[in-house]
Amino acid sequence: MLSFLLRSAIIGTATAAVLLFAFPNLRSSITTEQLQTNQAPQQISNQISFNYAVRRAAPAVVNIYSRKYNNEDRLRLDTEGLGSGVIISDKGYIITNYHVVADADQVIVALQDGRLFNSQLIGKDKRTDLAVLQIKDTNLPVIPLNPNYQADIGDVVLAIGNPYNLGQTTTFGIISATGRAALSSDGTQGLIQTDAAINRGNSGGALVNTRGELVGINTASFQQATELETYGISFAIPYALADKIMRRLIADGQVIRGYIGIDGRDINPAMARLMNADNINGILVLGVAPNSPAEKAGIITQDIITSIDGKSVINRQNVTDIVTELRPETEVDVDVIRKGKAKTIKVTIAEDPSN
Repeated sequence: MLSFLLRSAIIGTATAAVLLFAFPNLRSSITTEQLQTNQAPQQISNQISFNYAVRRAAPAVVNIYSRKYNNEDRLRLDTEGLGSGVIISDKGYIITNYHVVADADQVIVALQDGRLFNSQLIGKDKRTDLAVLQIKDTNLPVIPLNPNYQADIGDVVLAIGNPYNLGQTTTFGIISATGRAALSSDGTQGLIQTDAAINRGNSGGALVNTRGELVGINTASFQQATELETYGISFAIPYALADKIMRRLIADGQVIRGYIGIDGRDINPAMARLMNADNINGILVLGVAPNSPAEKAGIITQDIITSIDGKSVINRQNVTDIVTELRPETEVDVDVIRKGKAKTIKVTIAEDPSN
């Protein structure tokens, strides 16, 4: 009986050895299962977290309280507005939304470390819904900046602000779209759309990536703008635009935009064929404002504008971008095609009357 059991054990061991030699994947699976069992507690401690990004960015996101003088008691200031802001430099410049501070007689800035400041309004721009404040102190936290970052659909982002004055709050989502113009006052400003929750009080706060770098300035939710019951549709002003507006507000106290006074339409391939303008990029002029720089220079409807100041025209948004960057009183060359013939027209830029 004993010899039978020993013989069975030897045969079983030999069979197992042959199987492991013939099928090495069996050995790796056993090893993997053992490692997974041994590493289970470690995996729990290595769960996905955005704590690093929040720790880098959150100290530079401030609470903003807009105060107005009481109509019945002009010596009393009442807090009427609530919002957020982002410290953008160690000189104390803060970017926030125009609508947060537009009607304020006094703007109080509260840092996360408990410091309070009566801020100075440097400038504000209604068209982009941006404003710049300044506080003066040492050792101010500054939001991490990365000018090379390009927002892409699907990027994970965090919205940091002070919703409903609950205290600093971080919400999580992705970038749903870029270049949205639905909520901009002139219909051309490209906004970042995200599903990170942005509520009242978040306006002017930071939208950051998973490295804590500034992606944009939170500005509105679709529900706030349309009064529709919607969820997961919020908007932020891209950092590149906010930075450009901030620099102009610091330099001039306002944003001075160029203006030529045309209304146009993008040229699509079908339209180009009808106009014998194949392989031409530009916009078709549909209207010229009376007494505008364009009218004074001789631009007419049905002209195709192909370049302005040496910069190629691609579409209407491109024209707006080029013209608004030009200083008033600057004379520039505008290249057009009129009835199939190329023509260069000199136009003197004026200041945008809607500023």
